[in-house]
Amino acid sequence: MTDKPTLDAWKALADKEVKGRSLDWETPEGITVKPLYTADDVTVDPGLPGFAPFTRGVRASMYAGRPWTVRQYAGFSTAEESNAFYRRNLAAGQKGLSVAFDLATHRGYDSDHPRVVGDVGKAGVAIDSVEDMKILFDGIPLDQMSVSMTMNGAVIPILAFFIVAGEEQGVDRKLLDGTIQNDILKEFMVRNTYIYPPEPSMRIISDIFGYTSREMPKFNSISISGYHMQEAGATQVQELAFTIADGAEYVRYGVASGLDIDKFAGRLSFFFAIGMNFFMEIAKLRAARVLWHRVMTNLGAKDERSKMLRTHCQTSGVSLTEQDPYNNVIRTTIEAMAAMLGGTQSLHTNALDEAIALPTDFSARIARNTQIVIQEETGMTKVVDPLGGSYYIEALTQELVDQAWEIIERVESEGGMAKAVAAGWPKAMIEEAAAARQARVDRAEDVIVGVNKYRLASEDLLETLEVDNDKVRHGQIARINAVKAARDPAACAAALDALREGARGTGNLLALAVEAARVRATLGEISSAMEESFQRYGTTPTPVKGVYAAPYKGDPRWEQVVDGVKAVERRLGRKPKLLVAKMGQDGHDRGANIIASAFGDMGFDVVSGPLFQTPEETVVLALESAVDVVGASSLAAGHKTLIPELIRRLREEGRSDIKVIAGGVIPPQDYDFLRDAGVQGIYGPGSNVVECAADVLRLLGHNMPPAGLAEAAE
Repeated sequence: MTDKPTLDAWKALADKEVKGRSLDWETPEGITVKPLYTADDVTVDPGLPGFAPFTRGVRASMYAGRPWTVRQYAGFSTAEESNAFYRRNLAAGQKGLSVAFDLATHRGYDSDHPRVVGDVGKAGVAIDSVEDMKILFDGIPLDQMSVSMTMNGAVIPILAFFIVAGEEQGVDRKLLDGTIQNDILKEFMVRNTYIYPPEPSMRIISDIFGYTSREMPKFNSISISGYHMQEAGATQVQELAFTIADGAEYVRYGVASGLDIDKFAGRLSFFFAIGMNFFMEIAKLRAARVLWHRVMTNLGAKDERSKMLRTHCQTSGVSLTEQDPYNNVIRTTIEAMAAMLGGTQSLHTNALDEAIALPTDFSARIARNTQIVIQEETGMTKVVDPLGGSYYIEALTQELVDQAWEIIERVESEGGMAKAVAAGWPKAMIEEAAAARQARVDRAEDVIVGVNKYRLASEDLLETLEVDNDKVRHGQIARINAVKAARDPAACAAALDALREGARGTGNLLALAVEAARVRATLGEISSAMEESFQRYGTTPTPVKGVYAAPYKGDPRWEQVVDGVKAVERRLGRKPKLLVAKMGQDGHDRGANIIASAFGDMGFDVVSGPLFQTPEETVVLALESAVDVVGASSLAAGHKTLIPELIRRLREEGRSDIKVIAGGVIPPQDYDFLRDAGVQGIYGPGSNVVECAADVLRLLGHNMPPAGLAEAAE
């Protein structure tokens, strides 16, 4: 009988196999991951599923008793088109609805507003009144269907429309089941689809807590979202810490408004992103449950349900690639498994084409079936928390708890998340992480198959869904006009006056908006009534400096580009100047901020334009700033409307010499359209930022050598 091998014996054998090379790996969070974990690494007993602190799951039976809810986040074009899509999906096995609204709706504008010409029906469904909401759910019984709505800025009119649509379908609001996102703090940090300043926005959340706790006992009044933080570049530790800290802040506001913590906290839910770091994502969901239980205990909750973190998850959009897009099916499957093994309560799986466009029926079916196959064919649901007790998972869970708690304690010491968001440091941390990640990808230190390694020599175009924005907008305007013509003008005016008075005073804004919705006030009118008291909020991005450049020290291609920028500077007598423009109502600014940061680090003079500009406003800023190049960042499919209008207005001003380039989520089949319109450089998802800068230098007349020559010279 041989002696049991020791850990020292394992180390000796492993060192021999890898010739002394270290197998330790450091994650972006700064966590050192060892190649082997043993019982000595597990310092905390994870307990049992269904029992505090719920590390192993919020229900004792988890998926062995009932699988997670299969959701499909969708909405596009008109309410009719979206309704037909929902009904097809429900017939094919989907169990709950997750509604995506267009950006005009998110920002509180009716479809006839001049600021949203390029946004109506793009990246979501246009909802202007109760009539649109009734069509959206036509034939879908709201007393039997769980409905999740991703809405934050215009949360008051949208929830009011949902309540009234239910009533007019014959469903009492007490029976309405689902979730409204209603998470405004993360909007100020990363997603930017806010309308009002932070303080009145937090009041709106408290009013929704109060109304739903009294009137809608089955409805989740908030979905506290880390998803958009990770999509904006946050590490998993940052996503975890800031999401839990946001939740604590919302609870405090609810209590301050007079609510009993145990009367509303049990209806709070969470929303996390699931990316490609498989075990980290599993551990993150387990750590989130531990942290929420700790936070709620500290805030005075007594009911264990108040301390129980329930979550929806969505596979990562940022991990999807335009290049070799069928790899996205594999990525989504891996991420779905991580969400399941982490113990999510519901899940949306992204479609393979969502890096460049809205999903087609074909791609949405694959995404949905990914979940159904896991539930029905793999046996994964038969065992509760199958990774519980794994040395690695338990050690990683505790590491995430400890690191996230350090950030949460900093937030608390500075007065809570609202004050931290106002100070700006969480947003800066996330933007630094995003810039560092982009540099690792561009340097191929983080491998993305089909993008920076194993790249195809040529790729076939993927058939994508395109929304006729002009047609949708004209249809919505016709419906708005019909609604206004049919309503009682005096009753509508009185309801909007009551809402204005409530905004100035202490009336419950959701209750007042429900009355306005009943008499067919539009989304824009309800939003505007509150805006008269609250004002509309706006910000200008401030790019981080030095983070993207740091890993490039000594890199020959980087030096070539920096030298090229200096050469153009000598010729012009000033630095080449780039305006990074965000036109339309899309607030996702990760790409724009990365470009601004990286180009600034390479020596360009960068002007970061305010969010939500019109093409006309962008032209004014370009002329005032005397820029050489306008870089239009597009993520919400408005590029075929907004960018040609920008170019037309520049030509009208006699400034055809200003180069216009475009980047972001742009389907390759749109490239020729944009080039014909006058766009001189197009950089889709996966583009190497250093090579983008080299190309811009060529547009400015500098003879930039192709990539690869610098390395060859070495």
